[in-house]
Amino acid sequence: MKQYKVTNIKNIALLGHGGSGKTTLADAILYYGKATDRIGKNADGTTVMDFDAEEKKRKVSVSTSVYPIEIGENKINLLDAPGQFDFAGGVSEALTAADSALIVLSGKSGLTVGAQKAYDSARAQGKPVAFFINKLDSVHAHFYRVISILTGRYGGVICPVIIPYVEGEHVVCYINLVNGKAYTFDGITAKEYPSVPENSDTASMRDIMLEAVASTDEELMEKYFGGEEFTEEEIKAALRKGMLFGDICPVMCGIGQDGSAVSLMTDLLSEIAPSAADVAIKCGDEEIKPTEDGPAAAIVFKTIADPFVGKLSYFKVISGSVSADSKLINRRTGAEERLSKVMYIKAGKQEDAAKITAGDIGAVAKLGNVITGDTLCDAAFKKTVTAAAFPMPQLTMAVYPKNKGEEEKIAQGLTRLMEEDPTISFAINNETKEQLLSGLGEQHIDVIVSKLASKFGVAVDLRTPRVAYREKIRKPVKVQGRHKKQSGGHGQFGDVWIEFEPCDSDEMIFEEKIFGGSVPKNFFPAVEKGLRESVTRGVLAGYPVVGLKATLVDGSYHPVDSSEMSFKTAAAIAYKEGIPQASPVLLEPIGTLKVTIPEDNMGDVIGDINKRRGRVIGMNPLQNKLQEVVAEVPIAETSDFSTAMRSITQGRAEFTLTFERYEEVPANISAKIIEDAKE
Repeated sequence: MKQYKVTNIKNIALLGHGGSGKTTLADAILYYGKATDRIGKNADGTTVMDFDAEEKKRKVSVSTSVYPIEIGENKINLLDAPGQFDFAGGVSEALTAADSALIVLSGKSGLTVGAQKAYDSARAQGKPVAFFINKLDSVHAHFYRVISILTGRYGGVICPVIIPYVEGEHVVCYINLVNGKAYTFDGITAKEYPSVPENSDTASMRDIMLEAVASTDEELMEKYFGGEEFTEEEIKAALRKGMLFGDICPVMCGIGQDGSAVSLMTDLLSEIAPSAADVAIKCGDEEIKPTEDGPAAAIVFKTIADPFVGKLSYFKVISGSVSADSKLINRRTGAEERLSKVMYIKAGKQEDAAKITAGDIGAVAKLGNVITGDTLCDAAFKKTVTAAAFPMPQLTMAVYPKNKGEEEKIAQGLTRLMEEDPTISFAINNETKEQLLSGLGEQHIDVIVSKLASKFGVAVDLRTPRVAYREKIRKPVKVQGRHKKQSGGHGQFGDVWIEFEPCDSDEMIFEEKIFGGSVPKNFFPAVEKGLRESVTRGVLAGYPVVGLKATLVDGSYHPVDSSEMSFKTAAAIAYKEGIPQASPVLLEPIGTLKVTIPEDNMGDVIGDINKRRGRVIGMNPLQNKLQEVVAEVPIAETSDFSTAMRSITQGRAEFTLTFERYEEVPANISAKIIEDAKE
């Protein structure tokens, strides 16, 4: 593949809701660009962009894939991002590298939640947006209804440029409003229609486009009000300018599966979509535009971890060029990284390249301590490129090996997969001794588990994580702990009186108030040690005891048989005797839950929180008819909260849950926990 100037490189992310047909549309674009010899099918697992084994098995995209095509004088790097919410990390990957976003909608489903979230994400990062209304051959597909919904939501930025002419329920032809011509299609092949049919819908669409075009320039506005026609070049220039500044979102349409109107869309995007040189990139508080001049710099936007091939880092060049044998500094670590060779990415394959120039996308293998989001640059490049933020994990499961002794293999495999997917979190709970895996949802965690098996050879079971309960006493007691044992020779003797009482400390507080030497001072540390070891396991269900003050007040000793071990044992006996008499109770962790939801879902969400024994403590109105609900909820009741929110709000909800404090468990629930612990 030849080298292109930064002004002729266009990195376009395909975004949208799962099932809208993004990956099939990508295949159709590749077919039109002569990169492939057919249009694949998701159902058959034959699409080019879904090359991963998990994608072929599940028939959905699970990560972003990249493929370059050449259209006219331009190079387009397609970045096909997943549409399922469980794989939203792919959207962050794609938007880090993209200069613009093409949001794919189904002509039947219209503006779905995934499409809305894609639009919001692209806009938040200052990326121009266009829409493609797909699947116009579906039953009940309706282009003009979708346009009406888009306009109602986003207002005057919606600008139809390729529209269908429909008779009955069938598309007769597609009209390119930019050049005023109509086309029919035999697969991907376009044929100009003898005349341009017109009805009230097509006429009003053209008026909308002309008004949007006129609004981008004062001279065009004068021509528009003067009744003068715009030239094709004037319209394209205005659309390009409008896209760049966010004033216009062009809307196109077609059928990705058979290729209808895909060529019209691809050719038009090639001309009006902003180039890599046009779109500013954030470097902290500063913004820069990719340039061929200056020191080499690139941002790593995606990582593939393979136990056999090694790590493959996808990058976008921001400044200068990156070539084989380049020596670049990792801005995060300060370490120098030597690139053995650089490659173009073609979905699951790579093609060697002499260099990757500014604005373009490439890959490099086997960089040691390089992760997604890193800036690799020449020492003269003093900036760190800002990567897109990745969504936080929402669902946590405990991971157990199916074969004993493979805990270390689990940890190693998940650590490698975390390099590949920043939305994965892995930790070991030192209290419950469980290995905890967190992800964006059930499907996401299922894919991780599958990759653990296929890539790292370790099979696991998933369980709901154990809750880190605590135990506490409610009243003071004074008890004796006496240990006496005689078995020939020196015996063992330790005798203590200890007062146990509640306190506010998370740690046990130990004091001594011994008078007259009834227990020698040299045995005090042994008594304290015996108690500290004991409080790690409560008497109700074996959970650590908190809020406990223990005071050594009396005792006795034997000049020969007493020892540190004897007094340590005596203290443990006092603990076992005394704590059950002090009205012990279970405590559960309480978390502060903050949920952002649409106003329409308020009642259902609050109802769900109440069912989880939660207490709503505040509601804060936000922009765009959103509400933030703040509540305190027992963490034990939140294991499936992400699944419930996705169901109630169709994926619109976002939430955080942070530990706040411990509270006493209700009696009926406490009894069940204690019974389970005994079993």
